[in-house]
Amino acid sequence: MDRRHFLGTVAASLVGQAAHSAKGADKFFSNGRPPNFIVILCDDLGYGDIEPTGGRQIKTPNLRKMAAQGVTFSDFYASANVCTPSRAGLLTGRYPVRTGLGYQVILREDDRVLPTSEVTIGKALKAKGYRTGLFGKWHLGHLGDEWFPTRHGFDRFAGIPYSHDMAPLPFYVMDGEAPPREEKAEVPQLQQRFYSEAEHFIEANADAPFFIELALSAPHLPAYPISPYLGRSKAGAYGDVVEEIDAIVGRLLDKLQALSLDRDTIVLFTSDNGPWYEGSSGGLRQRKGGGGYDGGYRVPMIAWGPGRFPAGLKTGAIAMSIDVLPTLCALAGVVQPAQIEIDGRDLAPLLTGKTALSPHDELVLFDNEDVVGIRTQRWKYVSGDYYRGRLFPTEDKYPQLYDVLADPSESYSVADRFPDVLADMRARLSGARARFAPFKSRELPKAFRGAGSGH
Repeated sequence: MDRRHFLGTVAASLVGQAAHSAKGADKFFSNGRPPNFIVILCDDLGYGDIEPTGGRQIKTPNLRKMAAQGVTFSDFYASANVCTPSRAGLLTGRYPVRTGLGYQVILREDDRVLPTSEVTIGKALKAKGYRTGLFGKWHLGHLGDEWFPTRHGFDRFAGIPYSHDMAPLPFYVMDGEAPPREEKAEVPQLQQRFYSEAEHFIEANADAPFFIELALSAPHLPAYPISPYLGRSKAGAYGDVVEEIDAIVGRLLDKLQALSLDRDTIVLFTSDNGPWYEGSSGGLRQRKGGGGYDGGYRVPMIAWGPGRFPAGLKTGAIAMSIDVLPTLCALAGVVQPAQIEIDGRDLAPLLTGKTALSPHDELVLFDNEDVVGIRTQRWKYVSGDYYRGRLFPTEDKYPQLYDVLADPSESYSVADRFPDVLADMRARLSGARARFAPFKSRELPKAFRGAGSGH
């Protein structure tokens, strides 16, 4: 199966979730137009780094307020345990292995890029007349001329091509078909610059529906705390940066209110994966880049939509960043052609309080392009973890079945107590591996050949 041409000509016509017609979404409209959407995507923010998901070391009053006015997920997963595949999954609504970006992260000399045949949230919403902008970190390719975010459904891009610890680090500004403008990135001021660009876009498009991804490059290390946040946190420089992020959230919500857009805008706040060398996983096992345990995948998710979503709602329903595309498209009243293979599900019924049930029967967890875990509402099965530098399989000798509701830290396998559940979860794992095997790369990306990385 050729994943780069799988979507073919239907890419230009993608417009949402099949189960929701435009007529059915009219009740979400205000003044005859669909809602605005803003997705705030942090980089390496841990589940335990903010107060709404149990953090105590770092003060996040604006996120606390956002949660009090919106919906907080306790069991929300990034679509991968590292950056590039996670971002591909969020933007396309598909497990990253389908996109050709499921292996590791894109390096400086890496020539991989998100295929232009993929349908991003930006492309889908533009069919409804949305103005679209991405401000911040891209990390879905940076070589050639097909990587430009303006080739992937965004009217404007202002940001960096990859993580802020990579060099050289240019700052690009792109508008439509115009040639990109390149500047020098002022790294300590990046988060403020990203927000400023997003704010200007909001002001310029206040009269038309817009979609923004505010892709912050923090708190990814190294941390660059700036005044007035420098030294303010009890969690070192990392905590200072998280407090800066919280302040940015506060500024955004205040701006929406000042422009009378708060009732016409939905804001999602989440992270691309768990914490790296610093940050808190909130007691979840493992961290960014680990094996199949939750510390690398489970991330904060707060959905804010005054007048649309119940205030202070907390949900334990399982969900994933692949759900963002079908959810936003359903809320915008966009209909998806049946040819599109979307793995995500519409979360609108959950967000509006119409159901407490997840639309997923299971979530599939990948390490690179390999299926390493299955999560259902109660159970978690993990097939391996990293030990001394390689992914060590545990299925035969040490089956890892966890009752996540009773043991969220995944500390004690109960495989011997629930043989029927173990058999079911193993069957699910086997089925997922067979389902996604045709999408796996035939060879390692050029940048990783000879590096000895597992595949």
